[in-house]
Amino acid sequence: MKVVLASARPVQGKGPWLLAGWLAVVPVMSRAQVQGEVAPEAVAVRPEGRIVDRVVAIIEGQVLTLSELEFETRVALIQRGAMQAAAGPLDEETLKGALELAINQRLQVLSADRLEAFTAEQAEVDERVAGFRDRFESEAGFQAFLGHAGADIQQLTEVLTRSVRAERILDSRIRPRAQVGEAELSGYYKQHADEYPEGYSAVKARLREKLVRERYSALAAEELSQARASAQVRRVAPFAREARP
Repeated sequence: MKVVLASARPVQGKGPWLLAGWLAVVPVMSRAQVQGEVAPEAVAVRPEGRIVDRVVAIIEGQVLTLSELEFETRVALIQRGAMQAAAGPLDEETLKGALELAINQRLQVLSADRLEAFTAEQAEVDERVAGFRDRFESEAGFQAFLGHAGADIQQLTEVLTRSVRAERILDSRIRPRAQVGEAELSGYYKQHADEYPEGYSAVKARLREKLVRERYSALAAEELSQARASAQVRRVAPFAREARP
């Protein structure tokens, strides 16, 4: 199953403006940007020789396995309303996009961990878990999803906690710079007045949201690219490797 996740855009809610989607923010890094050689695909093998998991990437020394990536992909898709992702197959393009999300989140959280900053509020994590649970028609359906994914509520909570922290970290760095002043807003309207015949007062709020959203997305891309530039990321799985330039 191939599902396109939402592009990055700020969403105004109870808390800070959070990114609705991360997957389209940063393009796949070129091969030259990856620090270290890409090793042959690694696998976790039981003593009797049965493969139990595969390594997809190593992010600042942290191993990301295929089962972890698939679970995080399903969680991200379900959060965006794609309930068919609960048990349906995931194609490589979807996994590639989800890998970008996984890398972005981990790099943001690891950076905050070094500074001992941006811990997640338990109430917000609980709300995120409850919201995810409520997307299923029944508790049995929710438990079936976890069982199919080979996960439990603790693993789901860890994924959502990382998501909450990563969103807040990135938001704190770019939201102040994304604001649009009155002069800029009116100047934009004057340049595009023919597109808004209803008048400045009627479209002012809509224009502000548009300009802030565009600036927010551009700043998010810049911030995440800078984080990638100094990070050690090794892509191991064949689908995760960048094409040669």
